[in-house]
Amino acid sequence: MPAISVSPASSVTESRSTTDAILAQLGEILLGKPQALRLALTCLLARGHLLIEDQPGVGKTTLAHALAITLGLDFQRVQFTSDLLPADLIGVSIFDPARQSFSFHEGPLFTQVLLSDEINRSTPKTQSALLEAMEERQVSVDGKTYPLPSPFFVIATQNPSQQIGTFPLPESQLDRFLMRLSLGLPDAAAERELLTGRDRRSILATLGACIDSKRLEQLQAQVAAVHVSERILDYVQALLAASRSQPAVRQGLSPRAGLALLGAARAWALIAGRDHVRPEDVQAVLPSVAAHRIAAADGLQQGEALVRTLIESTRLP
Repeated sequence: MPAISVSPASSVTESRSTTDAILAQLGEILLGKPQALRLALTCLLARGHLLIEDQPGVGKTTLAHALAITLGLDFQRVQFTSDLLPADLIGVSIFDPARQSFSFHEGPLFTQVLLSDEINRSTPKTQSALLEAMEERQVSVDGKTYPLPSPFFVIATQNPSQQIGTFPLPESQLDRFLMRLSLGLPDAAAERELLTGRDRRSILATLGACIDSKRLEQLQAQVAAVHVSERILDYVQALLAASRSQPAVRQGLSPRAGLALLGAARAWALIAGRDHVRPEDVQAVLPSVAAHRIAAADGLQQGEALVRTLIESTRLP
């Protein structure tokens, strides 16, 4: 697919055309998952980090690769294992005898898109090494601060926590991800096409970038400019308040979650070709933004079920 030309001041209509092209190319790789693809693009346009959680073999890693290629960004893949150290991710300072000084050698973290594959197979110590990078877009080594490339995205995949050899992500780490997605199994038609068609990795090798980093930053700037009315703000605050007052919820949504919800709703609206947020935009992104941030009081209910209850019990503006 040819690259889309970059215009200095893109209209909402032009942005809709661009995002449609991106989603069309992603749809060639991940079959039968238009909603998941749109949510993934929403997350990255809102400058967030994406967590993809599902059983092995449903396309988590493939989607992460396709996103990086389609958005025209440099990327690195790190396979997280139990023996992975923070220095393997960030980099190390090595003594140079010729210069009689230490020089910092960057790790794979210094890229525009970091694919953290099976992040919950690494130890909590290594998981926490991502915290500063994801939040501050920088890392500190030996008292020095090193900025990360811009844009910088972490796309992490994880297997269900009940599988052998996994370390559940702590709440502080989960909160750094704007969205959590679950792809699920393909329907019968998509599965048949997968079984009889070309290998998805071979198709990945032939893909080109639909946009470049400059165009991506233009889209992100447009997302930030999407209008949010007072009534939408009232609705978001009502959702936050309801999440904190439900008896079934032990941990409700924080103000940071509210900001994440607004950013995602703005990006969803832009992809739909609008310059303003509607209540249905908020509802469309709420499960992916909130489910991994809500904790049930009994420890049994799933976040998705709590979010559905939240939507049903909160009055629309």
